[in-house]
Amino acid sequence: MTAPRLRTLGALAAALLLVPSLAACSGDDASSEVAEQSPEEVLAEAATNLSETTGLQLDLSTRNLPDGVTGITKAAGVATSAPAFEGTITVVLSGQSVDVPVVAIDDTVYAQIPFTPGWNKVDPTDYGAPDPARLIDPSTGFPALLDLTEEPTKGESVRGGADNSEVLTTYTGTVPGDAMADVIPSAAGDTFEVEWQVTDEGELRKADLSGVFYAKSEEMTYTVEFSGYGTEKDITAP
Repeated sequence: MTAPRLRTLGALAAALLLVPSLAACSGDDASSEVAEQSPEEVLAEAATNLSETTGLQLDLSTRNLPDGVTGITKAAGVATSAPAFEGTITVVLSGQSVDVPVVAIDDTVYAQIPFTPGWNKVDPTDYGAPDPARLIDPSTGFPALLDLTEEPTKGESVRGGADNSEVLTTYTGTVPGDAMADVIPSAAGDTFEVEWQVTDEGELRKADLSGVFYAKSEEMTYTVEFSGYGTEKDITAP
């Protein structure tokens, strides 16, 4: 093989080796920035991203609503920065599970109550529920809980999201009962344990909230999932 040919192959091989090295360096730089943040800084960034998004998909659920309690087992819908919300809340009433379509806007909550025609204005606190339009409000929603998390501790990181393309890190801590009651009015405990799952881009993906959410009942856990940051939806009163 001629010398020019050997030099060309050598240059090509060096270039191919260099590409993954550069990619690894770029990724390491991004990871190192996240690693250098304190848990408080990570949760503060997640709170900001949550409160500043135009909208997102929010899914709340529990598997262990205490027996005999009138409360929420599920909520799913789009919350926007208007603030507004459109979706469905599943409530247990007298032992029966009922799906209730809900629209919340302009500090008013409308619901299609079973066996009642049309949309009706309701007070969500009658069901131990918050105004769902306020769930991403910086002062009365999940962003406030992120900021008020006490003694947050970083946990493990795992792959998740679509095609396992995200790195998700857990942060655990506690939240005062009065702060939790601002978000979920039925909250009756003095302290709640929280576990936040945050992406390397600073977006909250999941929250596990544990404590006494209904007076004179056992502890339980609500899980809330957040997706579709940047969603835009025009929600109007029915």
